[in-house]
Amino acid sequence: MVKWAVALSMMLTASSAAAAPASLDDYMKQVRRRPDQTVHYGPAPSQVAELFLPKAKGPLPVVVLLHGGCFLKQYEGFEQTSSLAADLAARGYAVWNVEYRKLGEPGAGYPGTFQDVATAVDRLRVEAPKYGLDLNRVIAVGHSAGGHLALWAASRRKLPPTSPLYAADPLKVGAVISLAGIGDLKGQAKIWAGPCGADTLDRLLDTAHRKAPYGDTSPAELLPSGVKAVMVHGEFDPVMPPDTGRDYAAKARAAGDAAELVVLPGAAHFDPVIPTTPAWKAVVAILDREMKALPR
Repeated sequence: MVKWAVALSMMLTASSAAAAPASLDDYMKQVRRRPDQTVHYGPAPSQVAELFLPKAKGPLPVVVLLHGGCFLKQYEGFEQTSSLAADLAARGYAVWNVEYRKLGEPGAGYPGTFQDVATAVDRLRVEAPKYGLDLNRVIAVGHSAGGHLALWAASRRKLPPTSPLYAADPLKVGAVISLAGIGDLKGQAKIWAGPCGADTLDRLLDTAHRKAPYGDTSPAELLPSGVKAVMVHGEFDPVMPPDTGRDYAAKARAAGDAAELVVLPGAAHFDPVIPTTPAWKAVVAILDREMKALPR
């Protein structure tokens, strides 16, 4: 593990030494890529997922891809992650690129946004036989707000039956790769509020009407999840700096889970989600490693 981390750091340092961190504009102007299939898992326009398929035959390893954007409607996210999905499909992965209702859309917030992600993930059971998907090899990859949702999706078996977010038999996620994601909504809320707005989490979690708004929404409150988490952060990320991932990984390990922090040298918030960057190549290396580690 140590040798792998050192080699990754050396590779990133060498390839990114002359490159400036990617900007929001770099992220937003990515070319839209078209999926092989589009699946509506609900009636709302945002209750949709796109399936990108490799040319390889099944059973295919699956990546559940969850975009960020502060849970806010004004940030597209879903279209930008299509570039990542196409890149991963070319590498042999089936990619389930998930959209969900965001604040500013009817039904978004609590419980709607979380129910969307849960429904979309569980919908893979329906799609798997059609496309040769291997549900024993599923990894959730999420960026920023999507990193939180990826961690949460992997923790759903810990939800109490009294929660509106509860499902009796949630699809098992084998591992999570959180790219600049927030794992502790309560402990890291002030950091996240800076770029995303002071009232965003209150709106998302309906804190005005709920006595324990973090109990079924924050991955940190659902530990141990029994699922490995890799917290990936850019060295210069001003939105969710590396300390946030380090703190969550430490909390997860203390609870008995496997968790680690990977810091990407020279990268900021958007480098890990642009497929032409050294940071994305590092993410792919992590994904390959974690997928190989899953039992078949």
